[in-house]
Amino acid sequence: MKKINLFCVTLLTLSYTAQAFCGFYVAKAEGKLFNKSSQVIIVRDEDNQKNTITMANDYQGDFNEFAMVVPVPVVLKKSDIKVVNKNLFEKFDSYSAPRMAQYYDNHPCNRYKYMIMEGANGGVNYALKYRDNFEDKEDRYTGVSVEAQYEIGEYDILILSATESSGLQNWLTDNGYKIPSKANEVLTPYIKDDMKFFLAKINTKRLRNKRDNYLSPLQLSFTHKKFMLPIRLGMANANGTQDLIVYALTKNGRVETSNYRTKEMPSNINVPLFVKDVFGDFYKSVFSKTWTNNKSASFLEYSWDLDGSNFTKCDPCSTTPPDAQQLVNAGVDWLRAHSNRWGANYEGRLHFTRLHVRYDREHFPQDLIFTETRNKQNFQCRYIMQNPATVTDENCSEVLPYYKKVLNRRVEELNKLAEITWWNAEWYQAYPQKYKDKIARLEDKQKSEENQNNFFPIFPSDNLPPQLLLFALGIGLLALSMFKLYNVQKV
Repeated sequence: MKKINLFCVTLLTLSYTAQAFCGFYVAKAEGKLFNKSSQVIIVRDEDNQKNTITMANDYQGDFNEFAMVVPVPVVLKKSDIKVVNKNLFEKFDSYSAPRMAQYYDNHPCNRYKYMIMEGANGGVNYALKYRDNFEDKEDRYTGVSVEAQYEIGEYDILILSATESSGLQNWLTDNGYKIPSKANEVLTPYIKDDMKFFLAKINTKRLRNKRDNYLSPLQLSFTHKKFMLPIRLGMANANGTQDLIVYALTKNGRVETSNYRTKEMPSNINVPLFVKDVFGDFYKSVFSKTWTNNKSASFLEYSWDLDGSNFTKCDPCSTTPPDAQQLVNAGVDWLRAHSNRWGANYEGRLHFTRLHVRYDREHFPQDLIFTETRNKQNFQCRYIMQNPATVTDENCSEVLPYYKKVLNRRVEELNKLAEITWWNAEWYQAYPQKYKDKIARLEDKQKSEENQNNFFPIFPSDNLPPQLLLFALGIGLLALSMFKLYNVQKV
């Protein structure tokens, strides 16, 4: 029977908490809101130049003070705007998050490797009030037009166009919103590019009528030649850097930023065992150090070919891959659903990319421009924890070399830890010291046994194999028999 060597893998993944959109928040009165992180799903059909952008919303605060502005390239129809379930982001995050894979050494004395098992009513009146007041203040609102207004889920939506940033700023301010002090300078480039402005406000009455009290992610679909994401507006009220997680779904291959470098995160690195308990802090340090050396780059954390015919859709898997319905909900409309086959319930080409961008005004003066490459090579941000074997009987001759191997590995793990994080290897010297002590104790034991054997050479060491002892005993008995036979013949 053919022997199959298998390993059990335990996964730890790191999830991010999103707190903002890629636009900016507009707070009433003196409310101070800062974008710190966001998650966005972008589906791009290059054949039809169709873009579908879904923005997570984990806003914390008074819902009456919430409003959001996002630049869009066209006037959106009502059918182009949807709300989706927030579980979509939870699924995409858990599937593609940086992870730790845990493996186990085989026992050094085993000849074969065996598997280890581990197994108030705001809504329409709000929008109409804008239009009623608009004609009375044309001079202050020069160039501003309300192109469309919709009620979508718990949101009241307005689509504005503008030809002057001052008119748009006055329009927002006069309607009770204090926009960020730096918003005016970033509005101007979008106006020059003839971008429209998507404004969303929460209708608290409709929100209360929902079964749950969370804000739904907003999804926008439009056709445009540019494959991009506006981030400059989101920096208008940002306090320092912001983190953006982009989940990109395309047909042909990995997505990269074309106007900024795209770099792969350090991956497939053995790390010390104690990282398991502090994996979140560990990866934050890894990302911080990697970003510090490449502040004008986007970072690849995951890339995988999810073609319906590709059976391996993750390796190792932290959770099941997105299914056909989840992909459709995200905006993927070119797949054909069918019964589960090859690990998927759909047919068609699909590639999943996860990018992590930490940006600020200094290092990201432009919006993110993406390109869909033909690179289908799989990549995952993975860190490896190699557990040593549990050795209860140290009489095997392979134990000491194994201990030395584990010691060298632990020293290398600490060196790598110091290389990819801000952590100092000197802080964790107890980690290799455990095996230094094991080696010293075992070497002392062997020296003691060797000295004992030199004093009593007829007694073999306990480390000698039983077969050799029997062989030596047989030779001795044979020699004794021949000696006696010789004496008998002599007599």
